[in-house]
Amino acid sequence: MKNISVLGSTGSVGTQTLSVVRQHPDLFSISALAANNNDELLEQQINEFKPASAVLYNKDAADRLRARYSGTTKILSGKEGLIAAAVIDEADTVVTSLMGFAGLRPTLAAIEAGKNIALANKETLVVAGEIVMQEAVRKNVSILPVDSEHCAIFQCLQGNERDKVSKLLLTASGGPFRGKKTADLEHVNIAECLHHPTWSMGRKITIDSATLVNKGLEIIEAHWLYDMSYDKIQVVVHPQSIVHSMVEYVDGTVMAQMGTADMRLPIQYALTYPQRFGLTAQKLDFWNMPQLTFEQPDTDTFKGIDFAYEAGRIGGTMPCVLNAANEVAVDALLKGKIKFLDIYSIIEQAMQKHNAIQNVTAETFFAVDAAVRGFARKLVEKLSVR
Repeated sequence: MKNISVLGSTGSVGTQTLSVVRQHPDLFSISALAANNNDELLEQQINEFKPASAVLYNKDAADRLRARYSGTTKILSGKEGLIAAAVIDEADTVVTSLMGFAGLRPTLAAIEAGKNIALANKETLVVAGEIVMQEAVRKNVSILPVDSEHCAIFQCLQGNERDKVSKLLLTASGGPFRGKKTADLEHVNIAECLHHPTWSMGRKITIDSATLVNKGLEIIEAHWLYDMSYDKIQVVVHPQSIVHSMVEYVDGTVMAQMGTADMRLPIQYALTYPQRFGLTAQKLDFWNMPQLTFEQPDTDTFKGIDFAYEAGRIGGTMPCVLNAANEVAVDALLKGKIKFLDIYSIIEQAMQKHNAIQNVTAETFFAVDAAVRGFARKLVEKLSVR
């Protein structure tokens, strides 16, 4: 029996994690649940899984839940509540599926408490990969990737020597605007941005997929997860989303991991590794499979990949700048304040303004994140008055 704390339990990855748990009540129990402000869904999850504690980051939402809940689960709130869910004694594994930079502090706390991490919050490694990986080694805990692409690479590396890897090949669907040029994207609306062709995901990550910033973040994440130079990480557009990523070895052999576009597959593997268990999910039908195609990404139109390579190679606090500017820009887009292409402008200006700091502590990242968000919000204000 594995005891799990799920940070971000009402989001896309969190709800799918609970779907996996629901299928295997003999394998998993839920020790803690944490969400942002969806008190009604969290209450349903509490009633079903009966965790020792549950957290709503939004204090008003927590107060609403406390006012009507009479069970035994302890209801917590705020940053302190998130940390408590991350370090709860009953849990041995923490699924970190909080959105964005907010996942960094709870993840570091969970590692310090000796918890194994099922990592769905890629921003944690993007912002502070060196610190996070060093702490994981120091505390002798595992960080297993939940992202479909990184789970695929992880599986393709099994039984092989890392120094024999010549290339990590991250696949990308291309998002909803694959094949479009900059002029085509001048006036796209929110609904078009959120219409992903193959994956069902949260709103923020769907926008990141449309800009290919998400793939850029995964490049930086791969660098830290697999201790691989940026020169050995390549993005390949694969619209069918059947090959989830690949590893090329020095002899020319390419190992690919394939499966349906179902996030429960990598979630379950991260939770049960090195074992595999059955899962009620659609399987690939090779007799009726569509043609598999592969393309070079259009980085002139979709600048997220090049931004990530630049930030990653500069290192230090620059990936933190990329992430903070992107989070502010995506939030502004979703609120109708800026246009789709403004996301690139905000990221570029934030990175140009920043002088990267090297050899930093975790607290430096929090300070830089706050400063960049302030700068990016001012850019949003200027863009929103057009």
